[in-house]
Amino acid sequence: MSQLKRNLTFFDLTMIAIGSVIGSGIFLTPSMIAKALPSPPWILFVWVLGGIMALTGALTYAELASRMPQAGGVYVYLVKAYGGLFGFLYGWVYFFVVNTGGIAALSIAFSTYFSYFIPLNAAGLRLVAVGGIIFLTAINVVGVKAGAIFSDLFTVLKIIGIVGLIGVGFGMGSASSTNFSQMSSQSSSHLFVALAVAMVGVIWSCGGWQHVTFTAGEAKNPRRNVAWAMIVGAIVITGIYLLTNIAYMLLLSPADIAASEHVAADAVERVLGHAGGGLIALAIFISTFGTAGIYTLTAPRIYFAMARDKVFFSKVAEVHPKFRTPAFAIIFQSIWAIVLILFWGTFENLISYVVFTDAIFFALTAASIFIFRKKTSDAPKFRTPGYPFTPIIFIMIELWFLLVIVTEKPLESLIGLGFLVLGVPVYFGWKKLQAKQLKR
Repeated sequence: MSQLKRNLTFFDLTMIAIGSVIGSGIFLTPSMIAKALPSPPWILFVWVLGGIMALTGALTYAELASRMPQAGGVYVYLVKAYGGLFGFLYGWVYFFVVNTGGIAALSIAFSTYFSYFIPLNAAGLRLVAVGGIIFLTAINVVGVKAGAIFSDLFTVLKIIGIVGLIGVGFGMGSASSTNFSQMSSQSSSHLFVALAVAMVGVIWSCGGWQHVTFTAGEAKNPRRNVAWAMIVGAIVITGIYLLTNIAYMLLLSPADIAASEHVAADAVERVLGHAGGGLIALAIFISTFGTAGIYTLTAPRIYFAMARDKVFFSKVAEVHPKFRTPAFAIIFQSIWAIVLILFWGTFENLISYVVFTDAIFFALTAASIFIFRKKTSDAPKFRTPGYPFTPIIFIMIELWFLLVIVTEKPLESLIGLGFLVLGVPVYFGWKKLQAKQLKR
């Protein structure tokens, strides 16, 4: 028996959608955003824009998931819309940059907040990060349900922590901390650049809901549940992010937020003292560790689907005989994430080119809905409301972001493109090798 087991419920999928998004971003990017945009209305505007992006994207992807409820999600959509090369490049970049880089960065983040309780040097931080990945790998190899239970638990705990932060802000904060009507004094050209810089943090913080599509092959009633899990997740995330940012500004001024490296802890410490800072550090540890766990759970299904299509290592296509999980795909991914921790990037170094590369495929995947609508007359269980405007809005936001980040972050953009271009000869080399093997 080589089929994945369908164990994931609608609740599991919704928790994956929310938990994949709410990780380190809402705790680490507000400072960067406030530095670029010291105006409270504009700060809230970019988070609203991020919410619009997430919702229009989720509504678009929901129809794709309803049409093609197979393991691999986005990879499957790209292959069927544009051909094997595009699907391979997505999986290639996701493995070498986006997901493994995200796991590595999140692991460094949770080990950093772990050091709030037990002081660690640089080697100790890496050791904890690697140990965390090994632990998460073991959980997800044992079974998708075990990984989902872990995801459910940590997502619920992180939501409780964020709700607590919001409660402290609204209950103990003061409107005098921030002038919410203060508009930006920046010129139009400077404001455009500031919005672009802020959107790097917002897009990093709002991305991840598409991870639900990767697990469609293990979902119960995938044509319905995968679609609605993304939509509910996008709505919940937008509400949480807006309320959290308002809470920050009820406790700290935009200048204080911009100057803080630990916005959430500093905000809570303002009214609850050091003990409050410890609680929020624990919440951040739970959040980042939980998100790393979800990334470890979901993305290997892409490599699993690629290997099934014979454009990745054949071992990755094997299902564990006992646990019925893509165990080798999970282990392969974790090994590369550990390599990145030991020899390469940090959270700060990864963000820009990770979101740049991801945005390319976000736009391409959303555009595939027009191809499928034209190719087939099938009526999926979920159809994107507001079509064609909903996917067009999402694509336009992604294209605007790509244009801006190329201008503002050329080095990171080139590195991301370099990985992408490198995948082209690798794909054709793999296909050539495959053809030779078939002739034997």
